[in-house]
Amino acid sequence: MPLERVVIVPGNGAENTVELNWYGWTKKQINEQIPDLSCALKKMPDPVTARESIWLPFMKEDLECDEETLIIGHSSGAAAAMRYAEKHKVFAIILVGAYTSDLGNENERESGYFNRAWEWEKIRTNVKHIIQFGSTDDPFLPWEEQQEVADGLKADLQKYSDRGHFQDTAFPELIDAIKKLKSSS
Repeated sequence: MPLERVVIVPGNGAENTVELNWYGWTKKQINEQIPDLSCALKKMPDPVTARESIWLPFMKEDLECDEETLIIGHSSGAAAAMRYAEKHKVFAIILVGAYTSDLGNENERESGYFNRAWEWEKIRTNVKHIIQFGSTDDPFLPWEEQQEVADGLKADLQKYSDRGHFQDTAFPELIDAIKKLKSSS
């Protein structure tokens, strides 16, 4: 199956997804620069807690994530992308600021993503391509957890030391990665 669509799943707390971080910029770049590829970016339900029980059905039903979809997940969206890929086949996932635990944070605990072991092998089986962007200076995520994701998924890790939690308004490296995936599909 070829890559047909991209879905951006934001981090929690993203009320206005189009104006936050690089989300809207990325959608515009994909829709304008990459032929035969469309990008969806919608306001997520339950945006603050980002509960798995609400987000995963929304990703399936409303965002229509399937075998022709690249899911780009940022922060909590990366956790959602990984949990989604445990049970569903997708073309690819790009994880930005991914982590493995609730970080001792009650809101993260309530999301439901971190109450069981990660099924790395199932994710790898269900996804053709896994790319991860991480930065050692992320103020929210310890590098060890980002590395644990990369190791568990055997991800193509793009490691930085100066990008923090990837909250810039533009993200050209992401567009380059998507172009490469599209050309390989």
